[in-house]
Amino acid sequence: MTTAFCPNDPLSVAEAWIGERRSVAVATVIETWGSAPRPVGSHLVIDADGNFEGSVSGGCVEGEVITAAIDVIAGGTPRMLEFGVADDTAWRAGLSCGGRIRIYVERIS
Repeated sequence: MTTAFCPNDPLSVAEAWIGERRSVAVATVIETWGSAPRPVGSHLVIDADGNFEGSVSGGCVEGEVITAAIDVIAGGTPRMLEFGVADDTAWRAGLSCGGRIRIYVERIS
């Protein structure tokens, strides 16, 4: 059975990119506390050139996640990222919603 490509679904985009022989990482929201911009299960897919689709924070920390994903693609080692209002990186990136999010970044093939 063939699955249909859905241009708004980051995982469908990842599957298409892998079919194009791109190196790809997926970032997944795995845990949230308090007010979080995106729910658990939200995805952001990134290729080695920094192209991306989806969202893990509504734009608040995507830049930091994309940078980490490019490192994961290059090195192959998954990373756990955590952002919240007490995190200087999150404030710099604009995560001021009062919550915290944990994001798992892994290379996929």
